[in-house]
Amino acid sequence: QVRLVESGGGSLQPGGSLRLSCAASGYTYSSKSMGWFRQVLGKELEGVAAIYTGGTYYADSVKGRFTISQDNAKNTVYLQMNSLKPEDTAMYYCAADWYRGSWREPLNFRYWGQGTQVTVSS
Repeated sequence: QVRLVESGGGSLQPGGSLRLSCAASGYTYSSKSMGWFRQVLGKELEGVAAIYTGGTYYADSVKGRFTISQDNAKNTVYLQMNSLKPEDTAMYYCAADWYRGSWREPLNFRYWGQGTQVTVSS
């Protein structure tokens, strides 16, 4: 059974930094394709970043501020978030096994975590 567990969310002031982690278990990590999405209540899931065999992809809204990386030995993907803004406030979800099409489309990932909340407010 595939399990993705996110951690690292929290509340902080604008300009701060957080690092989200997503540990994968029960998952054949062959493609090593992982992604991060976020969702504001009442809105659709938004692709934030993805990583695949060393290539990385970012939403324009986070480019230059967020960095996705992975530790293959630990089956873990990270999202380093710097210069956080109030508009980054959302539930952040980890996704695994990007198997087709655009990384921005949630339906193109097979497995999902339960999410971790990030709140940026002064």
